[in-house]
Amino acid sequence: MPSLILIRGGGDLATGVAFRLIRSGLRVVITELPRPLAVRRTVSFAEAIYAGEITIEDLTGRAVSDPTDTLRILNILSKQQVPVLVDPDCASAKALHPSIIVDGRMTKRPPEPIGYVPQLYIGLGPGFAAGENCQAVVETRRGHTLGRVYWRGGPDPDTGAPDGDPRRVLRAPCDGVIVAHANIGEHVKEGQVIAVISDQCSVTSPFRGVLRGLLHPGLTVTRGLKIGDVDSREDPRLCQMVSDKALSIGGGVLEAILSHPELRGQFWS
Repeated sequence: MPSLILIRGGGDLATGVAFRLIRSGLRVVITELPRPLAVRRTVSFAEAIYAGEITIEDLTGRAVSDPTDTLRILNILSKQQVPVLVDPDCASAKALHPSIIVDGRMTKRPPEPIGYVPQLYIGLGPGFAAGENCQAVVETRRGHTLGRVYWRGGPDPDTGAPDGDPRRVLRAPCDGVIVAHANIGEHVKEGQVIAVISDQCSVTSPFRGVLRGLLHPGLTVTRGLKIGDVDSREDPRLCQMVSDKALSIGGGVLEAILSHPELRGQFWS
């Protein structure tokens, strides 16, 4: 088995990490929920779970329903693609023996034990503390410290406030099943209906812009859950590109890996 990096979560930030690592010559496997909750689906490898596969820029992710199917995982890796495993408990770690695990699920709480200890466990964002529940933490909040690696302690606690204009984040006003009324990349007007939740309540655009993200239709959501994102920049091309934020976080992860000389020989000869 070649040396691997396992990334927990396939949302847009974790996907940016995967991009940085793969383009640096590393092999990456992603684990996800059976029904992922990625909002920026067009730039999230998590979407492969629904579609079977997804190509983001020049990299393709392929779904693997059986996380113990090592042969299929290796076959996908041999094609320079990304296996996306249905494996919420990270049970595949015991079979794949990844040297590094990057927890990019963005749960904003400490990780639960998975029964496997890699050489390096890296956490992204709030909920992680280096020296307590991981070895390194990468800052995920925009600002002067974005992408910074912490080897002791971690970033400030989650404030609950999104980056930029808080109005851009769309949240479910009630519980129910989401039905999309607009597509990612579509220009939307202020007040336009973006989605309906179980015919009970509507989610509308707060301003003119481009719909940058929306949860997969048919998912059951709870009141207050983030379900979408509107971008005021009016450039639909950005909906198909890994963000500067995600790539910056990926750079922090790469720095953390390179800081361990004993790991370099396993991945770069």
